[in-house]
Amino acid sequence: MININKSNGTIGILTGGGDVPGLNPAIRAITIRANREGYKVIGLRRGWRGIIDLVRDKKANNKDSYMILTDDIVNKAGRTGGTFLHTSRTRPSHMKKEEVPDHLKDTYNKEINDLTPEVIKNLEWLGIDYLIPIGGDDTLSYAVRLYKEGVKIVAMPKTMDNDVPGTDYCIGFSTCVTRTIQMTNSLRTTAGSHERFLVLEVFGRYAGFTAMLPTMAGAANRCVIPEYKFDIDNLTRLLVEDRNQNPSKYAVVLVSEGAMFKGGEMTFKNAEKDAFGHAKLGGIGDLVSLELKNLSAKYNKGKTISTITQKLGYMVRGGDPDATDSIVPMAYGNLAFDLILKNIHGRLVVLNNGRYDNVPIDLVTSTKKVVNVDAFYNKKRLRPYYHSFEMKPLFIMTSDT
Repeated sequence: MININKSNGTIGILTGGGDVPGLNPAIRAITIRANREGYKVIGLRRGWRGIIDLVRDKKANNKDSYMILTDDIVNKAGRTGGTFLHTSRTRPSHMKKEEVPDHLKDTYNKEINDLTPEVIKNLEWLGIDYLIPIGGDDTLSYAVRLYKEGVKIVAMPKTMDNDVPGTDYCIGFSTCVTRTIQMTNSLRTTAGSHERFLVLEVFGRYAGFTAMLPTMAGAANRCVIPEYKFDIDNLTRLLVEDRNQNPSKYAVVLVSEGAMFKGGEMTFKNAEKDAFGHAKLGGIGDLVSLELKNLSAKYNKGKTISTITQKLGYMVRGGDPDATDSIVPMAYGNLAFDLILKNIHGRLVVLNNGRYDNVPIDLVTSTKKVVNVDAFYNKKRLRPYYHSFEMKPLFIMTSDT
């Protein structure tokens, strides 16, 4: 084991999957609190990739695998977006032969390799007593695997899709919704000037929260989500009505990247898949835009309505976190450290019904979190219901309501 002057204990932190605003505040919260309580904090770089690439030799240059975190380091980064530890979509239990680090190729030479034994040895070599992974269901599903292998895990949910089970809130979601509303409102001026349909493709592979909440907040007239396959004729008819009722002669629809036409499937950018088997989504917004234009004359007295199409994509990931994504990660970080002080592990810190809590981490792999269509989505009108808000959590829709 490498000597890093361990005192009360050593905590490892990593961020995996897509970047979101709020990760750096989470890292800061854990580090500041842990350092004050006499713990060492190690930032594992590039998600699960850094701990795989580490070479267990004191003379090796492992600067790309980990760094010791200090107050000065995290204070400078804590107000910014993204993750200064960097990230990846690495899946150590399913490593392709060509992705295995050079120093391990002799041992792991199958087409698909499970490098979990190396991950555990590397964590032990660093002297990490507790590991705090911050990520979505992919990153956290591997954390569940490590927990079952005996690693002490306290996890934090992060994804702008807001679809990690067991929690009302995932880091990054509020900023995503905020950015979506802002950008939709900015694009209204162009849509209105040209009297067009505005079609915006937003995040949401399996869950439509990032389309539902901005629509509910008034950013769009309609939204289509992965949980319900939509009829393009019905969408066209509704948007023509919306446009004709609008004095500025435009209408807006938010399209989740995982939304599907009735009778169709998801639209993929290409056949390439990431380490977790997900093909890259992209193009459903363009297809919806094309069909709306082609069908518009049918519902607009024979006159075609042109469209403006924009994929918001990384624009809602970038930049500083909003207030919620500055406050919640701070609380999550302190919650995680409180559990460590009590020697409690195998937990996911969460927000449920407006209160901070924690749940078993294996909940991440035992269920799915999607929009409850019957409760929240008007299938005929292709937009959220606007009723029954009493006693609902801040962001209205969760997997438990």
